[in-house]
Amino acid sequence: MNLTYITFGGHVEVEKYRYLYFVIMFMVYILIICSNSTIVWLIVVQKSLHEPMYIFIAALLVNSVVLSTVIYPKLLIDFLSEKQIILYQACLFQVFLFYALSCSEFLLLSAMAYDRYVSICKPLQYPSIMRRTRVNIFLLLCWFLPAIQVAVPIAGNANTPLCNFTLKGIFCNNSVNHLYCVNSRELSIYGMVVLFNVALSPMFFILFTYIKIIIVAYQSCGNVRKKAAQTCLPHVLVLMNYSCLLTYDMVIVRLESEFPKTARFIMTLQFVTYNPLCNPIIYGLKMKEISKHLKILFS
Repeated sequence: MNLTYITFGGHVEVEKYRYLYFVIMFMVYILIICSNSTIVWLIVVQKSLHEPMYIFIAALLVNSVVLSTVIYPKLLIDFLSEKQIILYQACLFQVFLFYALSCSEFLLLSAMAYDRYVSICKPLQYPSIMRRTRVNIFLLLCWFLPAIQVAVPIAGNANTPLCNFTLKGIFCNNSVNHLYCVNSRELSIYGMVVLFNVALSPMFFILFTYIKIIIVAYQSCGNVRKKAAQTCLPHVLVLMNYSCLLTYDMVIVRLESEFPKTARFIMTLQFVTYNPLCNPIIYGLKMKEISKHLKILFS
């Protein structure tokens, strides 16, 4: 059987700075694992945090750790390797995991938005609506729906002939489409449908729910407005982060030839570090109950 290897062509002076890159990114990866895991551990052990809102936060942070693990170990190996290469089948698997988990984050944020909407706009019905069974169903849908939809174009392209064997990035993402001799029009259209289903639709839903929350909070007493601000602001900040990252990922592929290599390299490193590092900070500082338990833990 012939093995096909893809070369990562997006590294900048890796021969000169390989150990610096490795040390910095290794420290970032350890920090991502420790910071996210600390908050997840707190949510698991503290019974006062066994509420739907905190369960969704824990799921989002676990998702961030797994997504980082899809990228960082291979990235660290490449920094120390003479050749930055990956087996084509492994590259497709990385593409699948990267987009399945990225889209899961949008759906998890949608579940959080719905939880906040019910809590603030329908407080008396909240216990009956957000039962543990429904929360579990939401979590399963958030992880399985994107995986099923993302798998279709990946499987469809698995046997497509390659005319190029160098990616301009440092890990496998949708720029893998530039490797094919001919791009399938049907799969491209399907990809846009998937993008709408698991990224754009959740964003519109989140915006709709937060507009409703703002209207209800504005018309209510000060306590409701305070609760809305305390619990919704972190979700809005995280949504803005994800939206910017999704936009970057889409735009960078469209500007394949026009984007300077060094700028692409720097932005891609920011892309894989910014969100998984920011999420535990945002939820750790802005969520009152989590912040309280963190202070006790480190005091």
